[in-house]
Amino acid sequence: MRTGKDLIDASRPFATEDRARSWLHLIVTIVVLAAATTGAAMAPSAIVRVGLAIVSGLTIVRMFALYHDFMHGAILRGSGVARAIFYVYALLALTPPRVWRETHNYHHANTAKLVGSHVGSYAMVSTAMWSRMTPSARLQYRLVRHPLTILFGYVTIFLVGMGIRPFLRSPRKNWDSAVSVVLHAATVFVLWRFFGVEMLLFTYLLPLCLATAVGGYLFYAQHNFPGVFVQPRESWSYTEAALHSSSFMKMGPVLRFFTANIGYHHVHHLLAQIPFYRLPEAMAALPELHDPPTTSFAPGEVLACFRLKLWDADLGQMVGYPRPRDQAARSAPRLAS
Repeated sequence: MRTGKDLIDASRPFATEDRARSWLHLIVTIVVLAAATTGAAMAPSAIVRVGLAIVSGLTIVRMFALYHDFMHGAILRGSGVARAIFYVYALLALTPPRVWRETHNYHHANTAKLVGSHVGSYAMVSTAMWSRMTPSARLQYRLVRHPLTILFGYVTIFLVGMGIRPFLRSPRKNWDSAVSVVLHAATVFVLWRFFGVEMLLFTYLLPLCLATAVGGYLFYAQHNFPGVFVQPRESWSYTEAALHSSSFMKMGPVLRFFTANIGYHHVHHLLAQIPFYRLPEAMAALPELHDPPTTSFAPGEVLACFRLKLWDADLGQMVGYPRPRDQAARSAPRLAS
């Protein structure tokens, strides 16, 4: 079984895009999003409007996956038209290009490192590190990984995490984060002031809240799942991180469409320049990709992922937070000595 550079080289033939196919996928996505948004705005029934808002939200997830591929250079490389389309989308969807590119590229280069993997992903510490953390640091860590933080990712991850904080941290560097927040606020104001609360809710806020919650969970489950392998920085391997620290998320054809195959995440992490529509082809062709760690949107598997909080180096697996009596038992020998 190939590893390292040999495996990456074997995947390179799949990094060739079909330009017409890429454009077709983008056009179809824009048409579906426009149709769902228009229907959510005009449908006479509230139930139908909610249903179309959900379709719109899921299509925003798909549009994000295409934008994600474009930023990796996997589709529509060098196209000024595609760049304009994706950048407008990114600003409206609170994923400004500058901070997204920087954090996401760092994420790919540091996936599942015990120290340093938090940029562009969720913070991860070991049980030993947890035992040395201050109460305030533990609280912050708990908040970052809490399911409600992901559920309300519209505010926590995107509005604050991708928009407000990056600009406050470095205004000159992350000026487009401010543009995104201002454009978002202006869109909310215009829809509310001139079209009413229902129009704002069904055409913008509900779809965006759904899309950011789904996106936030995808970010989480792709690298926080039962069986994930976490490596010390000094022995970290890129291909090991792709094959054993990135999940394959089992989905049906509908979810595969709306997520643009991002569930083939181990393949994507092996070579990010493979277009999303060629990820299944690459997985089928390379034996090394046939047996990835898996997860899904099944409620039991979602709960299993959320229970994982700390890396236990002795057990070689992710575990939950220690219970108070466990912590007391561990500290007792030290107190007795």
